[in-house]
Amino acid sequence: MPWADHTHVKVPDSLTDEQALFLGDIFPTGWQAAVQCEIEPTDTVAIWGAGPVGQMALRSAVILGARQVVVIDLVPERLAMARAGGAITIDFGNESVVERLKDITGGKGPEKCIDAVGLEAHVGHSFDSVYDRVKQAVMLETDRPHVLREMIYVCRPAGTLSIPGVYGGLLDKIPFGAAMNKGLTFRMGQTHVNRWTDDLLRRVLDGQIDPSFVITHSVSLEEGPAMYKTFRDKEDGCIKVVMKP
Repeated sequence: MPWADHTHVKVPDSLTDEQALFLGDIFPTGWQAAVQCEIEPTDTVAIWGAGPVGQMALRSAVILGARQVVVIDLVPERLAMARAGGAITIDFGNESVVERLKDITGGKGPEKCIDAVGLEAHVGHSFDSVYDRVKQAVMLETDRPHVLREMIYVCRPAGTLSIPGVYGGLLDKIPFGAAMNKGLTFRMGQTHVNRWTDDLLRRVLDGQIDPSFVITHSVSLEEGPAMYKTFRDKEDGCIKVVMKP
């Protein structure tokens, strides 16, 4: 195992495999996304994407003391899980994200915004989202950054954009002038997992959070190929799958 001396963590016997599993990825990713926001007690944190990373970012923002957290997605099961975690939810398929965020924040916009979607954002009803899909189809653009654009437009002046969502290549029509004029701070990058592991392990042991809440399906390794399709197509309420050999 490469770099075993640096990457492995001894898990106490008191934790189940499911409780410890996500210390290796999605929990540190969501946690770093929230930490990068430097959350204050008066902050509204808006999170685009209620998948596994978005769910962890939500719980992390709550632990770090956000006044309120808003989660934006399209999938009913994901939105329900976010509400169970204390979030206000926005279904972007049925309502305007911009207008709803204005309403929630008294017209000022959220202080902190987290992009837990990245390059594979769903196509919504906005012109930007359709534009990105068309350009990607004809290979004039590699990613679909309309979530990033929306964050820039709605974030409160002097706010922070935290971007754990992965972007792999070229982005088009990013309103960088608006970001500059609003004085926005951008925080992004790959997750520094080892930096957070000890702290997050302690929080799990202390009962602050049980990361296994995100698991919706537990299957054998042989069922893995079929579950990839279920996860991809968001069928059967699938949010996170655990496969056991």
